[in-house]
Amino acid sequence: MLSLVSSRVLGQFDPFSARPDTGTGRPGPGTLLLVAPNVLRMERALDVVPQDFRLWVALHEQTHAAQFATAPWLAAHLRDRATALLTDLVADDDSPGARAVLARVGGALTGNGSVGVDAVLSPPQRESFDELSAIMALLEGHADVMMDAVGPDVVPTVRTIRERFDKRRQGTGRWDAVVRTVLGVDQKMAQYRDGAVFVRSVTRSVGTSGLNAVWSGPDALPSAREIADPRAWVRRVHG
Repeated sequence: MLSLVSSRVLGQFDPFSARPDTGTGRPGPGTLLLVAPNVLRMERALDVVPQDFRLWVALHEQTHAAQFATAPWLAAHLRDRATALLTDLVADDDSPGARAVLARVGGALTGNGSVGVDAVLSPPQRESFDELSAIMALLEGHADVMMDAVGPDVVPTVRTIRERFDKRRQGTGRWDAVVRTVLGVDQKMAQYRDGAVFVRSVTRSVGTSGLNAVWSGPDALPSAREIADPRAWVRRVHG
């Protein structure tokens, strides 16, 4: 499983590796990681300009770094919510454990894409899961929008890269569908898409400064319902 994951990750920003600044006590900048062999493999598969693609990937991860720098509370909030959910799952005697993974495999094999880990959660666990999913949708969608907003002046072939990368995201074949479901790739892609729609919709409504209210504190983060209905978030936060 780990080998499958490691072969698909292009980069990652790790906010949890940050050590507090000895002077201010605030979290440090975290660690930005790029997986060079995977980036090289992907740029060749897409047949894109290497320099442009590498910059494009780096911009996405750097946007995540900027998100956590803008909201120093975010890493601790995300960690606490994830820890609470995982602790609840471990303590829950009725939790299916490994059966969740088997359900995802079975769903992929039978073509039932709706089968996932959320299908075996209790209502409170599903609420926590949805909360985390909404945060990840915001982070990934925002990074995707910012990454494309740089335009051809910064990344000359950005439109070609985006078109080919999105097509590649869809995957082909039954085995690929199994892998995508087990690893949660389809859910990850939905996060990019839904989060990007949320970011663009809010920006059109209240501008970039209005969107930036999401970084002001945990209460300003969108819920899963608000990710699907950006106007609801605008009404709640901006009145």
